[in-house]
Amino acid sequence: MKKSIQLLLVVSFLAAFSCKQNSATAAPTTTEETPSQSVGQSAVKDDSSSPNIVQTASGSKDHTTLVTAVKAAGLVDVLSNAGPFTVFAPTNAAFDKLPKGTVEGLLKPEKKDDLKNILEYHTYVGTLKTEYMQDGQEFEQVNGGKVKITKKGDKVYVNGSEIVASITTSNGIIHVINEVLLPK
Repeated sequence: MKKSIQLLLVVSFLAAFSCKQNSATAAPTTTEETPSQSVGQSAVKDDSSSPNIVQTASGSKDHTTLVTAVKAAGLVDVLSNAGPFTVFAPTNAAFDKLPKGTVEGLLKPEKKDDLKNILEYHTYVGTLKTEYMQDGQEFEQVNGGKVKITKKGDKVYVNGSEIVASITTSNGIIHVINEVLLPK
């Protein structure tokens, strides 16, 4: 019995020493897929799904000013979320029609709230397809203001700005417009 207890102690000691030695020499485990300090939906990388509103606009050479404004207003994560959203997206040429210095002024940190208000006036929570829009309809935008739809033949306008193209995204729809919508 004494030998059995001694053998059991020796085996236990060797097992404990072996486990301790292995844990001391084992390489620390790291995960290279750990997300960086970015937090939010925009940090999610997914190469197999359809692009969302922000990803689609970022890929457009005609919407670089809009994308810059969305980033400056801190709305990238919001517009990358599930939605659905409808965004009336002014082109670079539409921003160029504003008085000189307007865009640059709105991009300043102290004008973030004004910029956010303007961009939220371009955004509706839900999907608005042009084929279902009716002349005279009004839709409440994210900032609380309303936009008015008019139709002339096959053309659809939002606050008098023609919707020149519509792009379906994974989290809504982008309607390309040729004017910047300013809240009233």
